[in-house]
Amino acid sequence: MSKELILSDLDLTLLHTDLSLSDFTVEVWNEAVNRGYRLSIATARSYTGVSKLLDRLTLKEPLILLDGALIMTIDGKIVYEATLNAKIGNRVLDIANKTISSAPLIVGLDDNNYEQFLYPPKPNIFQQELIDSFHNDRRVITNSKLKAMDRNLKIVFMESEKNSQRLQEALISELGDTIEIKASKDPYINCCFITILHPNGDKSKALKKLEEFEHTTAKDTVVFGDSYNDLGLFEFAGTKIAVANAIKELKESADIVLPYTNDEDAVAKYLNEYLKLNISEG
Repeated sequence: MSKELILSDLDLTLLHTDLSLSDFTVEVWNEAVNRGYRLSIATARSYTGVSKLLDRLTLKEPLILLDGALIMTIDGKIVYEATLNAKIGNRVLDIANKTISSAPLIVGLDDNNYEQFLYPPKPNIFQQELIDSFHNDRRVITNSKLKAMDRNLKIVFMESEKNSQRLQEALISELGDTIEIKASKDPYINCCFITILHPNGDKSKALKKLEEFEHTTAKDTVVFGDSYNDLGLFEFAGTKIAVANAIKELKESADIVLPYTNDEDAVAKYLNEYLKLNISEG
């Protein structure tokens, strides 16, 4: 078993832009795991979403999910959780309603640790596009009056750039360091995402916890990323690698900037050479 821990972001990093995995990436990943290397992912996606997207990959190590709000084993056991309580969650909703007359999507856990995705009774056009992509997913529900859950993993606003800026300023002013705010432009929907998390619910804190769980240290951790929510990953990793399509800020903090994009199998090409797997690209 390798002492190194290797983690990759998913969207626009390991995954192609169409959310697929190439046969080459699958072969490289699975061969590396079979040889005893510890590979995992750190993503904004949920356990259910990851399970569907990565069903061809051999996964053994715990997964960092929902921007770092959860760490779960491959069989769905929670080993780390950082959630906002209902009081803070409802304060976020009240501030947003007063500031920009907007309601969010809420991702949380019920009493049985099952994921729930709550959406407002009147979703905006950005939210509706995302909701439609879930089709008949039983986790996605709405009520006549949207309220925060007891265990909120993340509260997500999908807004114009102007509204996003106003909302961030209001939330920082009223809630300060009781919340963590992540802002980014969505790669698939033309809007800005404002994600509200517990202060300990980002990728940096989750990576530090995972390193403890895996009995390794930052110097033996390798991470791949492309966007703002990967900056936290880079804080507690010994080797920080950005794909060619990564944002400028991530490239500036990276140890290595790959010459390939996510659609060119950047992560797999690096691992194939770095781990000396000698797998042909076909």
